[in-house]
Order: sequence, then C-alpha cells, then structure tokens
Amino acid sequence: MAGSSHGHGHTPAAWTGVIIAFIGFCVAGTFMVMANPLGFWAGMVIIAVGAIVGGAMSMAGLGQKRPQPQAVQSES
Repeated sequence: MAGSSHGHGHTPAAWTGVIIAFIGFCVAGTFMVMANPLGFWAGMVIIAVGAIVGGAMSMAGLGQKRPQPQAVQSES
C-alpha cells in the first residue's frame, strides 16, 4: 500500500512511542543476555513508558486524526 493517504503511524506520537519502546527492548534484551533480572525489568518499564507517552501524545492531539463520520442523506 505504498502511497496510501491514511498516514498510518506517521505522527509524532507514534514515532516517539516506538522509539522509546525500541530503547526499552534493547535494554531488556541486553540485560536478559547478561542474566541481570533487575536490568531486564527496567527495560520492560521503559517499554511501558513508551506506550504511555505515545498514548498521552495521541490524546494531546499529536496522533492520527480520527475520521469524522459522514452524514447519510436519504433520498425522499
């Protein structure tokens, strides 16, 4: 669907949330390999923070705009 005008994920809220979550995945993965549970759970907290920040930014108007329902006119 190249060139679609839906703007799927092309918002500051989406980019910010995904970047924070990516950093969290990197932290959690690194500490999992190092067998450090505290660092792993810190990475999981960072992932959750990414979801919260992305959602808050979306609610603040920096996310994708929801389509407005079209009024249907009957032919009478």
